[in-house]
Amino acid sequence: MFLHAAGSAAIAWPTQAWAQHDTKLPLVAVLSPSTEEFFKPRLAAVRDGLKDEGMVEGRDYVLESRIAGGDFSQLPRLAQELDALKPRLFVAAAHAVATVRKLRPDAPLVFTGIAVDPIAVGLAQSYTKPGGTATGNVMNAVGGEESLTAKRLGFFKSLVPGIRRLGMIGVADYGVARLETSEEAALRKVTAPLGVGFESYETKLTLEDLGAVLSKALSDGSDAFYVSGDPVLTSNISVLMPSILATGKPTLGVYPEWGRAGLLLTYSNDAIDGFRRAGAYAAKIIRGAKPGDLPIEQASKFWLVLNLKTAKQLGITTPPDLLALADEVIE
Repeated sequence: MFLHAAGSAAIAWPTQAWAQHDTKLPLVAVLSPSTEEFFKPRLAAVRDGLKDEGMVEGRDYVLESRIAGGDFSQLPRLAQELDALKPRLFVAAAHAVATVRKLRPDAPLVFTGIAVDPIAVGLAQSYTKPGGTATGNVMNAVGGEESLTAKRLGFFKSLVPGIRRLGMIGVADYGVARLETSEEAALRKVTAPLGVGFESYETKLTLEDLGAVLSKALSDGSDAFYVSGDPVLTSNISVLMPSILATGKPTLGVYPEWGRAGLLLTYSNDAIDGFRRAGAYAAKIIRGAKPGDLPIEQASKFWLVLNLKTAKQLGITTPPDLLALADEVIE
């Protein structure tokens, strides 16, 4: 059984709707690999960003979006659908960024929802002066993945001070620029001074394999689990969570959606804010700004989620000072 939150069918809206639009208005094309539930507030944030810049939909621009519903193989087809509508620019998230870049390297592109270094993967020449046709924002703050990981694990250690070995659950064979590469490097560096053992475990996209991976991690002595922020896993939260929670071990991860679904603790940048800022950049480009002149922004807003329901099930008492720091508490 393959893990696809929405099966093999991508979610898309009829291109015939474009006939109702004023073709004289610039089109903002938004592409994401995620599910509809995950994407809905992010698309609203893109619109909010455009509105922040004084842009009114239907008067100053029109917008078309496509989502892959967790089936990443659909991204090239969906990108081609959007490109056929002759957009003024693309807004792309996560793995959709590489898809758009490959299809239309000459098209203005605003990226968001990525944790890879945009310079290392060829999206930009520098953060302050990207050059070329792409700009946007990245999920890492100043200090990169290591700084964010240290903060995340620090919160977790105050909640579960006795952990001895942390196992990271990632995705097997998912490309050289996958998020797990930077996550694993950061976790190895951060856990060592804390005296916490660490090992990375990669699952293929089947429930059977996930079960085997978790069993192996438990037999190795893992007494806590870190779930990678890879979009492939995030698109399959509802499928993965029962197996992960069944281990009976404390868990931490990246995005608030994981905390709401049952992970004990999550800490990340505010992804919604990233999409809003992408919308603001889209407005600037519509007004004539060149993507290469707009600095790449790093995360500045962060979100800590504590799941007290999970804590109670695990017999964990949440320290009052950590509870006071939480941006969201799941009762």
